[in-house]
Amino acid sequence: MASWDKIRIKNELGEIVDAQAPIIISASRSTDIPAFYSDWFMQRLKEGFVKWTNPFNGIPIYVSFSKARLFVFWSKNPRPMMEHLDALDNNGLNYYFQYTLNDYDAEHYEPGVPCVGERIKTFIDLSKQLGKERIIWRFDPLLLTDKISVRELLNKVENIGNQLSPYTSRLVFSFADIDAYGKVGRNLAKAGIKAREFNSDEIKEFAHGIANLNCKWNLALGTCAEQIDLEEYGIEHNRCVDDRLVVRCFKHDKELMEFIGHETCEQLDFFDGPNVKKKSQKLKDKGQRKACGCIMSKDIGEYNTCPHGCVYCYANASPESVKRNYATHLMQPCSPYICGTGRRPDA
Repeated sequence: MASWDKIRIKNELGEIVDAQAPIIISASRSTDIPAFYSDWFMQRLKEGFVKWTNPFNGIPIYVSFSKARLFVFWSKNPRPMMEHLDALDNNGLNYYFQYTLNDYDAEHYEPGVPCVGERIKTFIDLSKQLGKERIIWRFDPLLLTDKISVRELLNKVENIGNQLSPYTSRLVFSFADIDAYGKVGRNLAKAGIKAREFNSDEIKEFAHGIANLNCKWNLALGTCAEQIDLEEYGIEHNRCVDDRLVVRCFKHDKELMEFIGHETCEQLDFFDGPNVKKKSQKLKDKGQRKACGCIMSKDIGEYNTCPHGCVYCYANASPESVKRNYATHLMQPCSPYICGTGRRPDA
């Protein structure tokens, strides 16, 4: 598996330490940096590094921004980050957004996010500023409960899609993984929500429905880290950290193109077995799930730090732990750690 270069940096104490120096930084699959930590992120960008704690072994590492050429932002409310975009542009940094815009307002499944109408406005404003290629719409996850059927989910997606389709080029979705993540099931049960996994017939019903809706939207459709093959419905396996998008949007960046291997990029397909190019095999992010198509990036977020409070969240153990960790961040906003401490965020 490929790894990032190691360099020596001066840390917050003035000590010379080892640091990873990734080309692509994910900010973040583990928490919503644009919504809650945008000021912290910009300060860390100025300082040139963050300190990140491995969630599995508790070992802290330094991550340097010195070689970073691309930031992939993940958010349900990027509005606070938008005031910093000019600074990113002025520093010659490349970036795009994975914007999760679900509609669980009536069910109160995402208590910490703004209402759907406000998030749609933010999406459109961001698209007008960046262009529709650099903002990906995610409806993620699709959640079946005793109150939400496949038909109801399609209605929710249609309502948003009718408003967003002129402002994005792609829709990505996934089916909620409840059995695979114990804390997801526990948190749903604690909230009194009767949720369940999709069966194969329901997956096909949804795929058929979204394909029909897409006849009027003409978006590229993709599933996120799903094993099931839905190509007959015009739905591909998505790459959220996407080499193809990088080439389309940032071809001017020589260092980034050299890293991607732009001369073969259009042919890369991580799901074609023997036909996979050697470059893509090297770049595939093996730290993600098997069906994930992303190329490698370094995530700088931490679990148990996102205050959105989504009931299905795999990254938060409990609302109480998030509240404690966010309070710690607010007391130490200039810390190189996202939650302001030198240990794993409290679970």
